[in-house]
Amino acid sequence: MGKETVAAPGPRPAEKVRNVALVGHAAAGKTTLAEALLVATGALTRAGRVEDGTTCLDSEEVEARQQRSVSLGVATVEHDGHRITLLDTPGSPDFVGELRAGLRAADAALFVVSAVNGVDAGTVQLWEECAAVGMPRAVVVTQLDRARADVEETVRLCQMMLGAGVYPVHLVERGPDGSVSGLVNLLEPGAEAPDADRLRSELIEGIIGESEDEALMERYLAGDELVQGDLMSDLGTAVARGHFHPVLCAAPLQGIGMDSLLYLLVNGFPCPMEHGCPPVTRPDGSPAPPLTCDPDGPLVAEVVKTTTDPYLGRVSLVRVFSGILRPDTPVHVSGHGMADRGHPDHDVDERIGAVSSPLGATLRPVAACPAGDICAVARLTAAETGDTLSSPEDPRLVPPWDLPTPQLPVAVEAASRGDEDRLATALSRLVAEDPTVRLERRPDTGQLLLWCVGEAHAEVLLERLRTRHGVAVNTVPVRVPMVETLAGPARATGRHVKQSGGHGQYAIVVIEAEPGPPGSGVVFEQRIVGGTVPNQFHGSVEKGIRAQAERGVAGDRPIVDVHVTLVDGKAHSVDSSDAAFQAAGALALREAAAAAGTRVLEPWCEVQVVVPGEYVGAVMSDLSGRRARVTGSDADPERDRTTVRAEVPEVELLGYAGALRSVSHGTGSFSRRPMGHEPAPASLTAVPA
Repeated sequence: MGKETVAAPGPRPAEKVRNVALVGHAAAGKTTLAEALLVATGALTRAGRVEDGTTCLDSEEVEARQQRSVSLGVATVEHDGHRITLLDTPGSPDFVGELRAGLRAADAALFVVSAVNGVDAGTVQLWEECAAVGMPRAVVVTQLDRARADVEETVRLCQMMLGAGVYPVHLVERGPDGSVSGLVNLLEPGAEAPDADRLRSELIEGIIGESEDEALMERYLAGDELVQGDLMSDLGTAVARGHFHPVLCAAPLQGIGMDSLLYLLVNGFPCPMEHGCPPVTRPDGSPAPPLTCDPDGPLVAEVVKTTTDPYLGRVSLVRVFSGILRPDTPVHVSGHGMADRGHPDHDVDERIGAVSSPLGATLRPVAACPAGDICAVARLTAAETGDTLSSPEDPRLVPPWDLPTPQLPVAVEAASRGDEDRLATALSRLVAEDPTVRLERRPDTGQLLLWCVGEAHAEVLLERLRTRHGVAVNTVPVRVPMVETLAGPARATGRHVKQSGGHGQYAIVVIEAEPGPPGSGVVFEQRIVGGTVPNQFHGSVEKGIRAQAERGVAGDRPIVDVHVTLVDGKAHSVDSSDAAFQAAGALALREAAAAAGTRVLEPWCEVQVVVPGEYVGAVMSDLSGRRARVTGSDADPERDRTTVRAEVPEVELLGYAGALRSVSHGTGSFSRRPMGHEPAPASLTAVPA
């Protein structure tokens, strides 16, 4: 998002608005399709430039060069009296946060499927997620002219893998050289192509099956010739209900199929009023009246994306569900239940700045953004992605969308002292922009960890730190903190006696120490007989033992799970003190560890891995190579998902996010929970230099 250069058309009523998310696997051709639609509507020239010469879609510089989209791109265009907002979502599973933000802002999803690569497992999984929330869906098959393209097989795979209600609308016409010359529209009679009559009948019957127009059924049964105009109203109803999914074809680079696709977006996709609004509550969680897409209703909008512009500062992409959002007006910011990820809850009033209609990197000022529309808002300083904007007099809260828990830790440190000053600010901006990021300063290792969804996600975040925020960082190996416990029982004496003239120091303690149960920590008790250690110094001994246990007795590994009993000692009426008995207690623990020896322990986690059934074997095989103990599995036949439960050393999970993505072809997810410490193998027990 950048400088404002082009005035946007005035607001449209909600029934004239279409918000469509382009979704699909990476390299399926989503961005190319979006640009072709912009060309077809006159918003973009063939050279890929808007009027002021900036590029069209809001992709980060790095992804454009690497031919992969990692950011939610947005473009709003006008066609046939309608406003169409295209939300170009990333295809990589590492950027599922941006993808789900696009789905939250949209009223329908257009799945882009490559005629070369077909339907992958990730596309099927996303299709099922959309089905679960009732998102209307359609499919467009692209890259028709590529080598190895097989349109018919791709359409067949769509019907087989995406389930019921998937009907082709187009057949491809090819010239003598095999190139795509045009499309046959099955919504119009008289198509001359193999299977055209059968496919047209199936398509019409699928539409009529969802129709509320009994007269249309009677006409069809009577043998009347139905044309596209007769069917589109009912096709739109069928799509909006989420039970009918047309499959179109397009060759974006040749401009083939763009008119048909735009016709479907306008006439066959639901408007915001048909799709409805998410549930809302008051900020305190109490019930609130349900929303309708009404410009006269209470203001409720949601921040679906946050970016930092070098000229405008923070810019928020906002979907307005109810009411009207106007420039330079106060709003209440509520959100968003992810304090554990470094995203504090918000409950503040702010005044927004300019309101604009986005066309990729260009912001076009608008007078207002009514219910059902999407806009960019400047000058929101507290609001983050996922937060709700509402009226200060009647605040509301939209529950945040589901987001994956980042499972890949990356340890970062400033490359220079000058970068240290800017690093904290830059990281806070990254966290505000991306709710899938978690920032953690580990107290046990002192490392600053950037928790990411996957390796590609980490690469992009580090590149943003460097290019957008001007901060150079180094990545260092993540340290998994080891701890120690006693290898056996021991009796030891701690003697702290110093006489150097004047007031001396005198404390002698005798302890019995032994390993404690896992997770018990440091347990201290006393069995002093005869007052050899006065009562007022028992706490001093315990304090010294605990401080020594925290520091460790070798290297920097703390002592845990140890039971220490104070059994004897000596004191001096003048020279004994709190400090002396703390020192004696610490020395006694060191002596006990030297006598009994220590065992190095490593942290373990309880892990749940969720994958389609076909990948369970590969997941279990991979876990076995990570010293894991598989404790069970549960199958969900309806969703074709299996949850594998296992206990895994934490060090083996450092790169597991990428490994799981590889063995499950991007369809797996996992969660972890600390479960304590267990003895570490010899290869991990060397004390760091």
